[in-house]
Amino acid sequence: MTARAPVAVVTGGSGGIGRACAEVLVKRGYDVLLTARREGPLRESADALGCRWKTGDCSLEADVDALYAGEDAVAMVVHAAGLYEGTIVKRQTVDVVDRVLAANLRSAYLVASKALPFMSAGGRIIFISSIASRGQPTLSAYSMSKAGENALAIALAGEVEKHGIGVHLVTPGPVDTPMFGDYVANVPTLRADDVARAVGWLEEMPPHVVLREIVLEPVMTGPFVPKPEGASDA
Repeated sequence: MTARAPVAVVTGGSGGIGRACAEVLVKRGYDVLLTARREGPLRESADALGCRWKTGDCSLEADVDALYAGEDAVAMVVHAAGLYEGTIVKRQTVDVVDRVLAANLRSAYLVASKALPFMSAGGRIIFISSIASRGQPTLSAYSMSKAGENALAIALAGEVEKHGIGVHLVTPGPVDTPMFGDYVANVPTLRADDVARAVGWLEEMPPHVVLREIVLEPVMTGPFVPKPEGASDA
């Protein structure tokens, strides 16, 4: 009897970092279950990669319950879903703060906590964070949400490492994905597959190694700084 492929759940799987992570895990033999809010892009990603998929809003408890319904075991969770929104505090409404905290922090708690009953020794939960968690002017709501996600990851690791479950943060600088829009147009950026490679490296780590966080930032000087399209080397 052929052993069933281990299940990896990837949120935000309709594009960007989530899709790039899913591609890495599919190539490594995982049965990848993608989720995102928009059915069209999610279905397209799943069909292209050969993944299962379920639409859902990861900030809603019922949707996360439905995501895991029917699973016997989950070997890995990559939480890449999120919302990038906000402005300076003086102009930012509380509705924006509530929306970003729900999309980025409440979702992280729900996705991780609901996965735990399906996980056993050797499992991993990977949160895709951001260097904005250090506190980025004009991005207070996003910064708050990512700082909270980091604190959640550290607290959760202290609870579940004794059960053999690894909890990790992958913390990138600006990533050139549609979610970040014009923000990344004039700054050095990472690519989604750079972040996915870090997730792949964590997947290779033996379970006796504790690695709580990987920080990835684009180079700011030197020959490897990405140049704007059409720029000259002169």
